Amino acid sequence: MPRRALVVEDDASLNEIVCTFLGQEGYVCTPVFSGSEARLVIEGAGRDRAAGPGFDLIITDLMLPGMPGEKLVPLVRDRLGAVPIIVTSAKGAVSDRVALLRTGADDYLVKPFDLDELLARAEALLRRAARPVNGGAGAEEGRSETEDALAFGTWRLSPETRTFTVAGAPVRLTRTEFDLLATLMAHPDRVFTKRELYVLACTDDAALTPTVADEKTVVTHMGNLRAKLKALGTDGYLETVWGIGFKLRR
Repeated sequence: MPRRALVVEDDASLNEIVCTFLGQEGYVCTPVFSGSEARLVIEGAGRDRAAGPGFDLIITDLMLPGMPGEKLVPLVRDRLGAVPIIVTSAKGAVSDRVALLRTGADDYLVKPFDLDELLARAEALLRRAARPVNGGAGAEEGRSETEDALAFGTWRLSPETRTFTVAGAPVRLTRTEFDLLATLMAHPDRVFTKRELYVLACTDDAALTPTVADEKTVVTHMGNLRAKLKALGTDGYLETVWGIGFKLRR
């Protein structure tokens, strides 16, 4: 089945270039040219997620007429769940990247971008979306044989159902937050570098050499995760190992 991408870009020429390029790679693209148009399409897909049209990937600009990309990203999260989102923008400051990641975006490309890089990042996100999280050996706090679930204190994480609870209360996580937490819960006490976490939880390309910006992406996602856990009083399990990365502390 071809992958379905929603391309939100008010520059008609660039929108056509992206859609044509992805179409040659087997994607079925829906081009929209304003934030308000994108909102209608996203809300329509959200109302009928079981039947479609639905999307496997969202690519959106920030500066859009009608509704800016900063508001579209949380709308996608609310209506379409964990569909991968790539933001493209001429804004290249780290603060802009951090702000978008905090609203729920999965990746960020600064314009002008290379189409091959866009495709590579899209495929990495889609591979992550397609594969279950395998906790691996070492989750000593406990694991359900029926669901291969991970347990740590009052935390319960199920890669099979993509759910996470704290003391029985469900916690809504983005795809990247879920994969980061699954990686850490599978190996309590192990220190992961930011680069390791980026490769393991943010892409599945072992040959990729993460950039400094990619490492900051991990830090941002971990900060978002901590904020959600702090409300439940269990953020202390996540420990920052200064100068190296992160670990899950017993």
